[in-house]
Amino acid sequence: MLKYWLWLAELPGLKNQSRLALLRHFGTPEEIFFADRTELLLAEDVSEEQAKLALNRDLSAAERILADCGRLGLRVLTIQDAEYPRRLQSIYDPPCLLYVKGRLPAFDEEATIAAVGTRKCTPYGVVCARRLGRELAASGAVVVTGLAKGVDAAATEGALRAGGTVVGVTGNGLDVYYPYESRELYDDVAAAGALLSEYPPGTEPDGRHFPVRNRIMSGLSVAALVIEAPERSGALITARLALEQGRDVYAVPGPIDALASVGCNHLIRDGAGLVSCGWDILRDYQERFPGKLRPLGELPAWTPSFARNPATPPPEKEPAPEPVKEPESKDIPAVSAEGLTDDQIALLEELGTEEPIQVDDLIQSTGIPTRRVLSALTMLEIDSFVVQHSGKRYTRSVSLRQ
Repeated sequence: MLKYWLWLAELPGLKNQSRLALLRHFGTPEEIFFADRTELLLAEDVSEEQAKLALNRDLSAAERILADCGRLGLRVLTIQDAEYPRRLQSIYDPPCLLYVKGRLPAFDEEATIAAVGTRKCTPYGVVCARRLGRELAASGAVVVTGLAKGVDAAATEGALRAGGTVVGVTGNGLDVYYPYESRELYDDVAAAGALLSEYPPGTEPDGRHFPVRNRIMSGLSVAALVIEAPERSGALITARLALEQGRDVYAVPGPIDALASVGCNHLIRDGAGLVSCGWDILRDYQERFPGKLRPLGELPAWTPSFARNPATPPPEKEPAPEPVKEPESKDIPAVSAEGLTDDQIALLEELGTEEPIQVDDLIQSTGIPTRRVLSALTMLEIDSFVVQHSGKRYTRSVSLRQ
């Protein structure tokens, strides 16, 4: 029964990892509710202190929350429900339940991008956030934001204007507007997509909630986009969590003397994808989500030439990849290894000229750390020694002179 889920989720002092451990052991919250101390201690990773907290049999809070959800039109989605995203379920610390307002997209079938950034953004950050939110949504992505002031709000507005699906993840109850001036944004997101929170109705915003909330944003997404962030920013927490969860990270560059862009510039320096338009991200996922994503017909003036693809209707089925023709050996220029780093040489030796190889496979096969692989590939691409294909895959266009 749902009231036992709410009881488990709201037990005072019980850690989320203890909730998950108890669920793994007992199977359902109802079984946990009726277990005695000895049985609770049989669950792996549940301490004496945590087991004692689980002996609290008070259901009054659960019943109150259940009534509030009915009054406010909120749904409760548990980790065992079929609609609960597998993408989120797979992270280290998934919430055992979520409160939902609106209609959830099928996250596991969508290119979902978490757009984050500083609350104290500059006019440049606002312009970039609105534009990128619009481009991502118009190109077929689901945009996830935290609905905070600044970058989050601007990205949300841009995605809504494009008529796309937007999901807002809050660090407070879904009936509490934070900030209050964003109340219309909350309502628009609930109408165009969904609002999510692991906090029950009536929960006021708390500074401790937002870093915890960020793991849900990145966990729902295939990638996190940091649009503007100073050196110390909650957006960088989302980027770190995304990397820990195996997600990709992208960032918008800013002037080297702009304090609001220090965090973004450092992310790019450390290997994050550089973004100047929405398609810089989505082209990496076009093959993974066939028929879902399409480049815009008209892009801003500052969009690089490689992103200026004509708009095409989604194919009825996934097209077969065009084979890359193996050039004749005489057509492949030979270059000397002199002047190349050991990492560049190792990557050229690993790459072929016909079948593109993904970055992750190169990292695994060469044993070179991710940051060095990305740096070496960038320099090789600048020198036209390698060619980047969709999905962060590479081939070489030269041979090494013996």
